[in-house]
Amino acid sequence: MLFAFTSGARGLKRLGQDTPMTPGSDLEHALWIDLYRPLDSQAEAVSRLGIEVPTLADMEEIEISNRLYREEGADVMTVVLPGLTPDGAHVAGPVSFILTARRLVTVRHHAPRSFETFPERADRSAAGCGSAERVFLGLIEEIIARQADLLEGVGRALDRVSAQVLSGQGLGAPELQLALEDVGRQGELLGRVRLALLTLERALSFYDQTITGHPQAKELRMIVKSQMRDIGSLSVHGDFLSSRVSLSVDATLGMINLAQNTTVRIVSVVAALFMPPTMIASVYGMNFHFMPELDWPWGYPLALGLMAGSAVGTWAFFRWKDWL
Repeated sequence: MLFAFTSGARGLKRLGQDTPMTPGSDLEHALWIDLYRPLDSQAEAVSRLGIEVPTLADMEEIEISNRLYREEGADVMTVVLPGLTPDGAHVAGPVSFILTARRLVTVRHHAPRSFETFPERADRSAAGCGSAERVFLGLIEEIIARQADLLEGVGRALDRVSAQVLSGQGLGAPELQLALEDVGRQGELLGRVRLALLTLERALSFYDQTITGHPQAKELRMIVKSQMRDIGSLSVHGDFLSSRVSLSVDATLGMINLAQNTTVRIVSVVAALFMPPTMIASVYGMNFHFMPELDWPWGYPLALGLMAGSAVGTWAFFRWKDWL
């Protein structure tokens, strides 16, 4: 899909929203072109503007030279952002920002939430939306704000799990398993957010070096520094949440171990209660010829009494030791 935007009275106005868009003409006036899982025809339409659209394989290259570079007057910056695939799965996928003097082109193959919310709120960003550079910085600001929301969501989820696990209500194995799975999901999301912050920091550092000589370099650098500070603060928050994830996992596993220890203790006590009766029954089950008790009229009741008495004595000893 191809979405094209230009400056509007409030935020960014989507081209072709009211009338069909003709790529050959309307794209010339676009300030921001967003390519989502682009078709070959859509990539070709953007290429006719002099902007080469990278493929998904190019975007997934881990070499820093393939993610941050300048080519024919365009700055190409690829970051990794959390988002949704078309089937609703949560992933961390690459997003390329191609910034020229006239427009910004973004290429993505999944759906980060920020790309849906930014057009209506572009004019509220610190950078505004009057030029391609300001649209880029405004979109980065929206992405950073989204990462902050995700971190807050992780914190709330960990609060909920901790309150549930440490409530002292004696949760069963199914509830503890669900809590452990929830903590694992939050840990995965936290890892995706931290990766996004790392790649955003790299992209902004690269962009800061490319605006030397720009007429508004001083003002743009102030915005970049503010966003870098936000990323630094979120990174510290991510480290704190990472330690909380570890604590929640340890607490949940500890509760599971306690529940298992209680079960094992009960089984051990039951086995210990039956050990003395089993020994008595084994003695009188031996096939020796001379066993005086076999001829006693009260031999069988005596054996039963010894079995019951030994079991009761073992139980009383465990109670006295406070093992039960």
